Amino acid sequence: QVQLVESGGGLVQPGGSLRLSCAASGFTFSDYVMNWYRQAPGKERELVASISSTGLRTNFADSVKGRFTISRDNAKNTVYLQMNTLKPEDTAVYYCNVPAFGRDYWGQGTQVTVSS
Repeated sequence: QVQLVESGGGLVQPGGSLRLSCAASGFTFSDYVMNWYRQAPGKERELVASISSTGLRTNFADSVKGRFTISRDNAKNTVYLQMNTLKPEDTAVYYCNVPAFGRDYWGQGTQVTVSS
């Protein structure tokens, strides 16, 4: 079965950096687009970044362009989200996502808190 396990969240000061990881299993990782979403308290879940199956194409929400990068290692079945110049408004639970087999699969999420 499809499993996505996020890690790397935590508490960071404004201007700091974090790298999130998502380890995937249960499907042919290199065949699928991978996404990172986030959900802040009281807000809807929003798409933060996407990466194509080969890693050659990426897309980002306007709010994170220039600060976040997404990458993947198909040999390790892992997708990463490098977050730099973090702001308090980046505080949210971050979720790894794969649209596969006609539905969306989600990880359990990892909390990112940006605060001084």
